[in-house]
Amino acid sequence: MEQAHDTIEAQNHLKRQGLMVCGLIILALGIWLLIHAFSAPSHETHETASHQAEQEHASTQTEDGHTKQGHTDEKAAETEHEHHASAAEVPAFYSVLPFVALLLCIAVLPLSSKTEHWWESNLNRFMVAAGLGLITLFYYAFLYGHGVENHLVHGISKPGLPAAGVVFVNAMLVEYIPFITLLFSLYVISGGIVIESRLMGTPAINAAIIATGALLASFVGTTGAAMLLIRPLLVANVKRSHVAHTVIFFIFAVCNTGGCLLPIGDPPLFLGYLRGVPFLWTLKLWPMWLFANLLIVATYFVWDTIVSKKEEADAFTTDGETESSFRMLGKFNLLLLAGIILCVATLVPGNPLPGTSWIIPLYFREFLMFVITVCSLYFTTSEIRLKNAFNYDAILEVAALFCGIFICMQAPVQILNVYGSQLGLDTPTKFFWCTGFLSSFLDNAPTYVVFFETAKTLDPVGTTVAHVSETYLIAISLGAVFMGAMTYIGNGPNFMVKAIAEKNNIRMPSFFGYILYSVAVLVPVFLLTTFVFL
Repeated sequence: MEQAHDTIEAQNHLKRQGLMVCGLIILALGIWLLIHAFSAPSHETHETASHQAEQEHASTQTEDGHTKQGHTDEKAAETEHEHHASAAEVPAFYSVLPFVALLLCIAVLPLSSKTEHWWESNLNRFMVAAGLGLITLFYYAFLYGHGVENHLVHGISKPGLPAAGVVFVNAMLVEYIPFITLLFSLYVISGGIVIESRLMGTPAINAAIIATGALLASFVGTTGAAMLLIRPLLVANVKRSHVAHTVIFFIFAVCNTGGCLLPIGDPPLFLGYLRGVPFLWTLKLWPMWLFANLLIVATYFVWDTIVSKKEEADAFTTDGETESSFRMLGKFNLLLLAGIILCVATLVPGNPLPGTSWIIPLYFREFLMFVITVCSLYFTTSEIRLKNAFNYDAILEVAALFCGIFICMQAPVQILNVYGSQLGLDTPTKFFWCTGFLSSFLDNAPTYVVFFETAKTLDPVGTTVAHVSETYLIAISLGAVFMGAMTYIGNGPNFMVKAIAEKNNIRMPSFFGYILYSVAVLVPVFLLTTFVFL
């Protein structure tokens, strides 16, 4: 009794910590938004300034029809061209070494008995990731020697320390904050939903859970679907001794291949939506989605049927309870999940709020997502989160590692931006495999953008979507979403599910061990997908 009381107190402590952290973030974002609101020029001021500029332009006109303003514009255009040329300078190939080193740390440090326990600390993971990120920033500050494009203001920095500052801004403010905010919100809210049942982890039941997750992934996001179903899957298999392969197939389908039907399913498709791809266009990918996920689920069912024969006799019993049951606790969190998805789908910084002329400021979307997350933390009882064995370890692991990943990958992504059009990509098959291969090791969202922009530079073939040949866009979309499953770092939810499984005493394969699974299972699936559809 006393132990149960202590456990609930520990959950209450976690709840208070979460509320405090989210409250501080909301306060900081709120202050930032207020400053932005009072410092932004009003619509009338903008019109007045434009009118004054037109008058000044007219007053400077000379007899031969030329204007001083025209000369100024020409000079500005030349300067801008020089800046863009400077930003197009390719980083040295050794600049990718910090990124490679970080991948090796993730792969190797958990394998050594000398570093295994040291690596389990999220603080140590953060120190490694941040240290390698600092090396990347040092390269841009003192060795690169050119300006870098600022993705916030679309200008070009000066060389040196300003260039390193822009790299940090691009990585953390433009990419990392929206990325980790979405993952954190979905992680916390879905952690407040408990699915209770007496289902046992038979091959058929496990396959059904994975298939359900693959369907949900396109509509609540791969992170939402993964966090909603991974715990029920682990509970169903609590008596089994061979569970790691089930979690791996769950990552394949629920965290990746299931998320390609809508832009909210996976971040790469959302970036395509922001670049002009119609919201419902991705529904055209349903034949490939169905084909790949059916193959994965069918392969899992055969695999698990064989493995299940090695289990003990009581692995599939229900402790004498024969009556089946199903109960969901924390149902109101489903509405909060819908609120997060609505924020992602409709609140695009720099675009007008739907139905209004008000321009959405940067981080307004993240501000609302944290507010929704606070509602989940406040109104979900500690008993519900206790049933989920909820804690922040998994999301902290992702946050610690990906802060370094986003900084270190700026150099390889910049190299791809320059050389992408020279890779000889002229068929859907080449786009699919090149996008997919790089999405396995780089984050699949920026990789999608690189090849999306590359495809825009090519002569259109057949129907075009957002100025990209539709056949190329299909291949890029499938490559980015599907092959994010090839490694633990290909997509954010992969690492999160791995961490949750390990917290439940499931020994997951190493970085390279996971790749053996993905090569054995996914590469044949993707080859068949290429043969049938591309």
